[in-house]
Amino acid sequence: MRILVIGAGAVGGYFGARLTAAGRDVTFLVREGRAEQLRRTGLQIFDVYGDVRVEAAALKLLTAEVLKARGEAFDLILLSTKAYSLESAMEDFAPAVGDATVILPLLNGMRHMDALDKLFGAKHVVGGTTYIVADMDAEGCVHSMTGLHDVTFGERDRAVTARIRAIEATLGGAGFDVRLQADIVEAMWQKWVMLASAGAITCLLRGSIGAVVAAPGGVETVRAIIAECAAIATANGYAPALAALAEGTLRLTEKGSRLRTSMYRDMRKGARVEADQIVGDLLERGRARGVEAPLLRAAYAKLSVYSAAIKR
Repeated sequence: MRILVIGAGAVGGYFGARLTAAGRDVTFLVREGRAEQLRRTGLQIFDVYGDVRVEAAALKLLTAEVLKARGEAFDLILLSTKAYSLESAMEDFAPAVGDATVILPLLNGMRHMDALDKLFGAKHVVGGTTYIVADMDAEGCVHSMTGLHDVTFGERDRAVTARIRAIEATLGGAGFDVRLQADIVEAMWQKWVMLASAGAITCLLRGSIGAVVAAPGGVETVRAIIAECAAIATANGYAPALAALAEGTLRLTEKGSRLRTSMYRDMRKGARVEADQIVGDLLERGRARGVEAPLLRAAYAKLSVYSAAIKR
């Protein structure tokens, strides 16, 4: 199975490097600047499960211009860009989508599914999500910061098809956890609830989970934000599993936790954030179902003010 990984940042770089090191046929679609960097240094990931280095000579790289000129189709497209880059990414990899191509998105939220379906057709798009905490440094090295490194996927109609089994076989045994999920849409919503909660908590209150929990009223605020996000999911037909909700709440109320969400880390760096896709879209889906979420609304307002400021 020929795999095209869109981007070689924290998420795409991590999974793409591990797949390449495991002998899979992987090509990275990257911007010219990143391509030049990878040609000089190769791709390095630092991980609690063992570091991986893919030498420059072993990397297959494409830019959008070259892909467009070649027009070659791939079997599997692993899409892990930031949500705000989705539109340009789709334009870049469109020439790689053939009649049998499967697109496996690992983006956050649900809005991207509508965009992918509209452009490529739902038959090309399966559901997917990932749990990983990773970042890329100035030298282009990827650092995985926890023991989380899984890819969860499945057909959105819950069917176990030949192509989904082929994806499972291709991704399996490459040094990260692979999970074929019967109800992938439910899994995507479940992650969205906790991700939006964590992002709203850390960005609204401007601190790590440990700092928020230590503040007067911090635990109560955390629980209230989680409850708002869970209520929106429930109103949309995807009530979070009680065990998963309890586990997520425990993690987001842990004393002394140094957890900072990627959204909050990006905010601290003055970088773009996925405010619309993670918080704004969830809030809008709540409004459509008559769910009031004042704390989530406040977090989105704060993120929107921040986003407007960095665009100036």
